[in-house]
Amino acid sequence: MARHRWDPVCPAPTGLVVPVPVDPQGRRGPTRAQARGKGWRTTTRGLFVPAATANDMPEQRILEQSMLLPTVGAVTGWAACRLFGGNFFDGLAGDGSTLLPVPLSIGPGGNIRQQPGIVLCFDRLPLVDVVRRHGIRTVPATRATFDAMRLASGVRSAVVVLDMAVAASVTSIERVAAYTLAHPGLTRIAQVRTALPLGREGSRSPRETCLRLVWGLDAGLPRPEVNCPVYDRESGRLLGIADLLDVEAGLAVEFDGADHRSVGQHTRDVEKDEAFRSRGLEVCRVTGPDLRDRALVVRRLLATRRRALFEPTETRAWVGIPFPDSAERAIAERELREALRSDLASGS
Repeated sequence: MARHRWDPVCPAPTGLVVPVPVDPQGRRGPTRAQARGKGWRTTTRGLFVPAATANDMPEQRILEQSMLLPTVGAVTGWAACRLFGGNFFDGLAGDGSTLLPVPLSIGPGGNIRQQPGIVLCFDRLPLVDVVRRHGIRTVPATRATFDAMRLASGVRSAVVVLDMAVAASVTSIERVAAYTLAHPGLTRIAQVRTALPLGREGSRSPRETCLRLVWGLDAGLPRPEVNCPVYDRESGRLLGIADLLDVEAGLAVEFDGADHRSVGQHTRDVEKDEAFRSRGLEVCRVTGPDLRDRALVVRRLLATRRRALFEPTETRAWVGIPFPDSAERAIAERELREALRSDLASGS
């Protein structure tokens, strides 16, 4: 079944093409003459793929750059998170078009040169931190997230990395925190330490996380519930799921991404707003373009919050029941199932 484009988890890649060197016989690769023609595309020095090979799939780009790895080395950062199923790790910068370099962890003795398309990480890389994913050497999921947070452009970007890795069940906040504690001397670890307390389970997109950070860091508002179901207290009917829920004020904050422009989604948004307001909840909506102006968003959040009712809990006509944090449990259960399948397959 096809996944929704905003699903935090991406499907496993198919059709990856491994770059090959020149073959004088033209059997396992192009001849020198063919390599110079239009039928083949150069990936990295001395390696080629057929020209028809898609180059807009992140996993293919990761595979091509991974061919540069020395004997001890692995893909890390956003690229490794993608290989572990993180849909929002698409290798694109915030503008949605600029390609991010593929991070390669090569250890302190790595002897390859920095070049376009890659960024090199020279931190220690023990053998236990090298696994294979879709045939590509990569660091384990938690280190991948840790490195992606270190390589992020700032603390807020590092929080987005953490939220999206957790949303895709790549790792959990607890695991990243434990890894950070166990590796105190690594470069740029201060950014990870600052970002960790700001991470939350439940965020469903990078922009939702950005909105939550504006709420807390810029507007200075109390910690909200994230993607929290809200029910009619009397009937128990689900009124809707609030992207952010300020329980104290009685305020639901909704992020309107690109998919909210459709007529059907807009209709559902209006119906949810009406259901919330009919039970005394104030509603504030923020769009993607709004987030470019944090001051604007702060003013809107504060103004809307001032209009909220701040009703006592016992007199409210609504009740918010947050989903419990579950990422760590889900990952542990998945690992147990995988271990059992492995044991069965090996006959042990």
